[in-house]
Amino acid sequence: MENLIKIWEGSGIYNLSLGQAAMIVVGLILLYLAIKKKFEPLLLLPIGFGAVLSNIPMAGLAEPGGILYIFYSLGLSSGVFPLLIFMGVGAMTDFGPLLANPKTLLLGAAAQFGIFATLLGALALGFSGKEAAAIAIIGGADGPTAIYVTSKLAPHLLGAIAVAAYSYMALVPLIQPPIMKLLTTEEERQRPMTQLRPVSQTEKIIFPLMLVILVGMILPEAAPLLGMFCFGTLMRESGVVERLNQTTQNSLINIVTIFLGLAVGSKLQAEQFLQWDTLKILLLGVIAFCIGTAMGVLMAKLMHRFSKDAINPLIGSAGVSAVPMAARVSNKVGLEANPHNYLLMHAMGPNVAGVIGSAVAAGVLLKYFP
Repeated sequence: MENLIKIWEGSGIYNLSLGQAAMIVVGLILLYLAIKKKFEPLLLLPIGFGAVLSNIPMAGLAEPGGILYIFYSLGLSSGVFPLLIFMGVGAMTDFGPLLANPKTLLLGAAAQFGIFATLLGALALGFSGKEAAAIAIIGGADGPTAIYVTSKLAPHLLGAIAVAAYSYMALVPLIQPPIMKLLTTEEERQRPMTQLRPVSQTEKIIFPLMLVILVGMILPEAAPLLGMFCFGTLMRESGVVERLNQTTQNSLINIVTIFLGLAVGSKLQAEQFLQWDTLKILLLGVIAFCIGTAMGVLMAKLMHRFSKDAINPLIGSAGVSAVPMAARVSNKVGLEANPHNYLLMHAMGPNVAGVIGSAVAAGVLLKYFP
């Protein structure tokens, strides 16, 4: 009988707290969103499963020595996983639309306004400078950047910020269209844009080199993210390392994504996640995302007034760096207004600019909140 009592008292069921049970349910909800709703399944599925594993009592998977703790220590606290993800994103990114219409850099820059507006809001709600900076980066709609900055500035908030960042990225098709339609007229949404000029391979090779050197010299804190992104792009455009390019786009980014998701899930332990600050972070995150979307649209409207070429303001919403989903949403809303108006390639310019903008914004935050 004593042995049975010891087994019972050492079981997960006996030691399960209400908070751990709640977080297991949260993990199952994330799995449902990934599998059934297909919301960012590549990351929400491992994050959700990691949340379930890290809240199993007595298992110790997220404690020192546990496998999830090892993933976190090796890949997230060091910043390696987000940087490798950024390299993979770079290998899949075409700078052509941005180079064909360089003015769209302004749209990517405008969309970052949500980051700095939310920084002030987080400070007003009582978060420390480092915590506010980590929360604000959600507004860039860039999961790897959000994870990288948070791991450096406020690792105790990593679970909440990662879930917020990737959840809102997954909800781009639901969040952005109402804002886009509210800020534009039917006539503006129907506005066609001229075809983009062809961009040479030489331009696509020179640009990432110039970008990383220029930004790195001015803002060294942005060099890790931007450097990995530009290196991935250079492998893609050089045409001489196709094996490395394919590995980076596929095998490498897939492997890292698995480990990164499980490592993030390890930070969804009940004692860390179930706090009032988590609700504040979720609220601030969606506000940041909405402000970034709105500012991109408004900047596109302003640019149209001073441009000799027509600019459809819908492409401004793609200034957030949810690549390529935000560009697809711009195209979809444009087609609803005008079935012959294809905006996808035009929207990819500000979308790529948004990736660059979020990396630069991350560098600024890391510089001023070391």
